[in-house]
Amino acid sequence: MTYQPRPDRYDTLSYRRCGHSGLKLPAISLGLWHNFGGVDRLENARTLLRTAFDGGITHFDLANNYGPPPGSAEETFGRVLAQDFLPYRDELIISSKAGYGMWPGPYGDWGSRKYLLSSLDQSLRRMKLDYVDIFYHHRPDPETPLEETMAALDHIVRSGRALYVGLSNYPAALTRQAAGLLRSLGTPCLIHQPKYSMYERWIEAELLGVLREEGIGAIVFSPLAQGLLTDKYLRGIPEGSRAATPGTFLKPDQITPVKLEQIGRLGDLARARGQTLAQMALAWVLRHSEVTSALIGASRPAQITDALGALDAPAFDSGELERIEQILSGQM
Repeated sequence: MTYQPRPDRYDTLSYRRCGHSGLKLPAISLGLWHNFGGVDRLENARTLLRTAFDGGITHFDLANNYGPPPGSAEETFGRVLAQDFLPYRDELIISSKAGYGMWPGPYGDWGSRKYLLSSLDQSLRRMKLDYVDIFYHHRPDPETPLEETMAALDHIVRSGRALYVGLSNYPAALTRQAAGLLRSLGTPCLIHQPKYSMYERWIEAELLGVLREEGIGAIVFSPLAQGLLTDKYLRGIPEGSRAATPGTFLKPDQITPVKLEQIGRLGDLARARGQTLAQMALAWVLRHSEVTSALIGASRPAQITDALGALDAPAFDSGELERIEQILSGQM
């Protein structure tokens, strides 16, 4: 049966302007880091993408190495795009990245012009696209001159391979330097993708200030701390969860008794706000004006539906924010 998206899909989810650009992104975006690889069920991936779009999520975030195996998430997305979403391409923001190891030899990693252009060309072939909306350099390269990497991003936009460019995992000072280089080339940096959650707060000290001053938006990844900031781990490590799955970034030894106690207290506060813990954790990262979108992953449609309710509760008051700080610092 031909897919028909919900006609009311734009009625509830908020869309935020990305930095000083003309582009708006949904407050919640869907990442294809997990559950969209060649080892995963295509029909489940298709259902997840449909659920997201039906809920107003227009931004799908990929990278060249997402899978496993590397590249297969883009292939999966390309298949679903051709089957379901091609008539709606102009309603979508599709992003990809390059910066981690992708193929053997000296040209398949990091940040050289050779690697970035070759990698994006491969990504476009896998997704059967003429262009992506956003292309990121996935991580800083300590050996390639920053000028070369930024010039490659500028060329990618000028060649029509991407509409916008961004950075991911760049520290604050290097972000400012990279943004200045891109601005001088005439291709401003649209967006930065850092890791940020209640348990990963490095961006607060300097990066958010740089993004505000440079007019760059932020889309934060792992806002639920790889699923730790949900109800699923309150009774141990469930079968099939990320912590129970070999090869994922959340390890069983990260789920300590202290963190379980903190999660329980945070869950109590979330319920008092009329939210799930995941919804409160998403609202917490989105409270910053610099944060345009929170990037979620999902293995089940219900997780996407739950995330879409993150902004339904009132904004945090000062007492709630203070209580969260006390919980995270172990003061209560």
